Amino acid sequence: MARRDWDDADDEAPASGTRALERALQETRTVYRQADAAYAPYSCPASGECCQLAVTKRQPWLWLPEWELLKRSKPLPPPRADGACPYLDAAGLRCTVYADRPFGCRTFFCQRIQGPARQPSDEVSRLLLRLERISQRVMPSLRGPRPLLEWYAGVSTAPAREER
Repeated sequence: MARRDWDDADDEAPASGTRALERALQETRTVYRQADAAYAPYSCPASGECCQLAVTKRQPWLWLPEWELLKRSKPLPPPRADGACPYLDAAGLRCTVYADRPFGCRTFFCQRIQGPARQPSDEVSRLLLRLERISQRVMPSLRGPRPLLEWYAGVSTAPAREER
């Protein structure tokens, strides 16, 4: 049987548990691949400026499956003294979780973006709705995405739990 990417018609009833979360993570990665394809004609200056969250006063907002992907990418790094994204490397130039970076980091908001005059806003909107539906199936009570640093603060200040 051929593998299929989940499409907009895949709005199932809310599900819970490990299998549901694993499926949500797989679907989130599919959304990420589609976002990357939509932005293929564009280039980023790769300066790390957008990762300077304290300077830009902007940060990506993540749905639950996006946060789960980040947490699984690598151990949670310590907060940065400069207020930059905690996943930015020590030199302040590269993302340490690039393959699993959030949707908001994949869809450029930098003024220095290069490429066609019109960004793929219709595709971005469609993919954002998919992320919302994916998240709602895993955690129906979650009403919206949360800023990256809010997710991060919730974990980094929580008491350590024993591994099972």
